[in-house]
Amino acid sequence: MTRCAAAVALAAMAAGCGTGKLAAHPEAATIATAMAPAKTAMQLEKLDRGAVAVRGKAGTLVSWRALASDAPGLAFNVYRDGTKLNAEPIATSTNFNDKAAGAGGYEVREVRNGAEGAASKALAIDGYLTVPLQRPAGGTTADDKAYTYNANDASVADLDGDGRYEIVLKWDPSESKDNCCAGFTGNVLLDAYRLDGTLLWRVNLGPNIRAGAHYTQFQVADYDGDGKAELVVKTADGTLDGAGKVIGDARANWVSGSGEIEQTDRTGARRTDDGKLMAGFMGRILKGPEYLSVFEGATGRVLDTIPYPSNRGEDGDNPSGDELKARWGDAYANRSDRYLAGTAWLDGKRPSAIFARGYYARTTIAAVDFAGGKLKQRWYFDSEAAGVPKGYSGQGNHQLSVADLDGDGRHEILYGAMALDDDGKPLWTTGMGHGDAMHVGDLDPARPGLEKWGVHENMAMAQGRGAAMVDARSGEVLWSTPATKDTGRGAAGDIDPRFPGDEAWSFASPNLFDAKGNVIAPARPQQANFMVWWDGDLQRELLDGTRVFKWNWQSSQSDLLLDAEGAASNNGTKANPALSADLFGDWREEVIWRAADNNSLRIYSTDIPTTHKLTTLMHDPQYRAAIAWQNTAYNQPPWPSYYIGEGMPKAK
Repeated sequence: MTRCAAAVALAAMAAGCGTGKLAAHPEAATIATAMAPAKTAMQLEKLDRGAVAVRGKAGTLVSWRALASDAPGLAFNVYRDGTKLNAEPIATSTNFNDKAAGAGGYEVREVRNGAEGAASKALAIDGYLTVPLQRPAGGTTADDKAYTYNANDASVADLDGDGRYEIVLKWDPSESKDNCCAGFTGNVLLDAYRLDGTLLWRVNLGPNIRAGAHYTQFQVADYDGDGKAELVVKTADGTLDGAGKVIGDARANWVSGSGEIEQTDRTGARRTDDGKLMAGFMGRILKGPEYLSVFEGATGRVLDTIPYPSNRGEDGDNPSGDELKARWGDAYANRSDRYLAGTAWLDGKRPSAIFARGYYARTTIAAVDFAGGKLKQRWYFDSEAAGVPKGYSGQGNHQLSVADLDGDGRHEILYGAMALDDDGKPLWTTGMGHGDAMHVGDLDPARPGLEKWGVHENMAMAQGRGAAMVDARSGEVLWSTPATKDTGRGAAGDIDPRFPGDEAWSFASPNLFDAKGNVIAPARPQQANFMVWWDGDLQRELLDGTRVFKWNWQSSQSDLLLDAEGAASNNGTKANPALSADLFGDWREEVIWRAADNNSLRIYSTDIPTTHKLTTLMHDPQYRAAIAWQNTAYNQPPWPSYYIGEGMPKAK
């Protein structure tokens, strides 16, 4: 692992980039009003101080969380081996750089009215934190192909109620498949780990859940409000919980081309009722019961199971090929088995689980609550149901977003080119169709409410728009960039401090745009993947593959800040981390990558001091919801409900 801070980027920071030394934006007063996160009645996690001590070239950076529950004026002292390091209590930031960096342990103590209170021992990180994994043994598919396991997407939550995060990790077999392609896969596994590598449990989703990016979207949150998170995920006959209990029928095999559920030839092609062979069905799961299960976070024990809220067929889980095609658009589950999931505070208090099916054509979305030990459906949306206006089918992305779009204190579901209100009723649709990426946040703080920046694939539906900035409350298209073909990537973030709000760019154009759609540079970043708050200013950095870059607005180039050598990204060309989130320390984000050998996870945390103080991003409900849905299909970076960037007032 090497760290590289380009000279130009460092010079820009030294010159005052992000430290209030640049000329004030003309819209600074508006930005200052728009950026403050509102007080919320939504259930927040009870987190500890999350203190960490990250060793770097310039010393050891000790940082900790500011919590939404902190009293005004709360300050902190920092100790190394019992010796206080700061001259005065620290109140305007949540980090301290120990340049001496002697050997020993660090501790952060709260200071109220001059008296020290609760103490938090800092977790030591040297380069990165290693989380050992128990990599599962590989296996052999039904057609005799050997497979191994790769550590894939992850989520975090407090599973045992101790105020610290545990990691829930998906193991992806090397024989996994996209929906477009036939073939058998290995089983999907879900593990829970403490940060020291202790394995809490393993859930095996079994042979009747196909492996691939669009099949298993797992949600982890405290759904019943008892202070301990649960796991909610789609299951099937043969799923094995963390305590060894089988869900459904352990002997059932619903995989096309294997077992005795249908006649097949040696290649696994499916036979129709008249005996003719149909190619392309081998390994697919077109029939059989589908479930939704909730698991206890501390043990992995299944707590309740219900039928999956959206059936394959009109009357059940065993439709004919003709019914599948009529209902979803094809007969081989390329469309019907496109699943999305999320977590949303729909009542403004506790989170609900969101599980959806389909986005290229028909779209169904269900909200499910967990209370009193039982899963219960809150509402259900079907884009083809009677009474639903036309234009809501075919509008889904490869991911969804959750945010309070209308300012009523409750979350809405932004599904791509359409949105649902907190009660599951249609809110708006642009009609621009499917896209591979989108960003939802206060991208233009000079405007009221939130915006969505997204890319589009179907040029006929999008009317020649490759990317568009949309008012997230109304669906109004604010501005767009033209294209003649699928625009696969796009990103947004405050990467240039000279212009108010977040900049936006996509592969539809070589230009970089400001939040209003004005061209501010003829060159854009080559990276259009994840974003991460990493260094000491308020601009957001570029996270792509296993590297973090700083956009140099003076030279229009991306300067390398972090190269995580020995780590590996996930999901092929998507090249996303296992997770990026504000896991501990101050408000800057951590990145979790898998080690290239899949025997551990690596958690990277910044060693760069900052003068800025923000409440932990995990206490912003939109950001927290984004961490829950980040693992869904084509992973996207998280956004808070308020603007973070140049022009924000400093904490007092």
